Amino acid sequence: MASSNFGRRDFLKAAAAMSATAAIPGLFPGVANAARTNELNILVWEGYNSDNVLDPFRREFDTKVSAENVISDPDAVNKLRAGETKVWDLINLNNPWARELLYPEGLIKPLDQERFKPYFDKMMDEFKWPYKWAMSLDGKDLLGMTQRFGPLSFVVNTDVISRPMAEDQGFNLFMDPKMKGRYGILTWANWNIYHMCITAGFSPFKKHTKEEMQKFKEVATYIFKNAKMASDDHLAMNQALITGEIDAYFTGGTYSCSVARYDGFSNVRGITPKEGPINGKGGIVWVEVTSIVNNPNLSTKAEDFLEYVQRPDVSKNVAFAEGSHNPVTQMGIPEVMNAFTKKELDAIQFDSLEWELEHCADYDVNPDYAEMLELYTAARREAKG
Repeated sequence: MASSNFGRRDFLKAAAAMSATAAIPGLFPGVANAARTNELNILVWEGYNSDNVLDPFRREFDTKVSAENVISDPDAVNKLRAGETKVWDLINLNNPWARELLYPEGLIKPLDQERFKPYFDKMMDEFKWPYKWAMSLDGKDLLGMTQRFGPLSFVVNTDVISRPMAEDQGFNLFMDPKMKGRYGILTWANWNIYHMCITAGFSPFKKHTKEEMQKFKEVATYIFKNAKMASDDHLAMNQALITGEIDAYFTGGTYSCSVARYDGFSNVRGITPKEGPINGKGGIVWVEVTSIVNNPNLSTKAEDFLEYVQRPDVSKNVAFAEGSHNPVTQMGIPEVMNAFTKKELDAIQFDSLEWELEHCADYDVNPDYAEMLELYTAARREAKG
């Protein structure tokens, strides 16, 4: 789910670097030469590799499944660009990458629409066929299956900062002098850069002016300088919120705070701003799309696994995988929806999900990501002293 976003130039730079360092042979010995009818290699975000998701598939399909966590979307894309199309059978990334880069570059294959279209017809209304981010740019080919999704903006302790106040202020909350030393930064660079653009008053999903780049620099410097703590561990950030060390953290949402909420801390809540600069929206929603890699020796179980995770019982396991709890597009199926307890629905903030989706823009590409990352990194370094 929640990860990095590079512009096209970033990928070109990174791909050049990766081509010189690729050393994949040996990662999965025998993959290139053996007939692959009982093994499957998947590159996925945390959660899809949980035992409660994979073990039943292993048993039912008598298949060895090897899984590796995605660290960031661009990192995963670069793995395929560097030759790991010979390694992986499935790749699970956030919504823009399949249609914007992976398919145009021949790194993934289209799916059998006759086999998979019926699953979209059962999904939540927002994801029904033909769902934009699952289709090719010309709308003709199906490129992947959707599953987990969720809004991601920032998180507050509602015992200290009320939900209405946080929604009204949006990211300006972190620019309020009264918040100095009272918030943390979850250091997911891609998301922070998106959100710092919104804080600065413009959309991250466009080409930016010199004045906007300067404003971005000022916002990044201010937010890092006045933060009490910074960490890439969302569980640690939740703990700081629960103990009162901080009252909010910059970048967060259902994905980052749902486990704390499930543990009983319902005052830890992801916030979607009421309004913002992305066509009036101030929040961003991510949607995972799982695609079949253009592997020259593709496992015969790849499409079976894609279909397997669409099952109602497995969809629920994916939603409540270890480490993060999230809504899934399959909640449009009564059997899936009815499987969630009241406590589980509260953990994923289902009470406000529809409202939050209405106030979120879709995750997309930032064409100035590379330049902003340099400014972001410099601001973080300066804050450390």
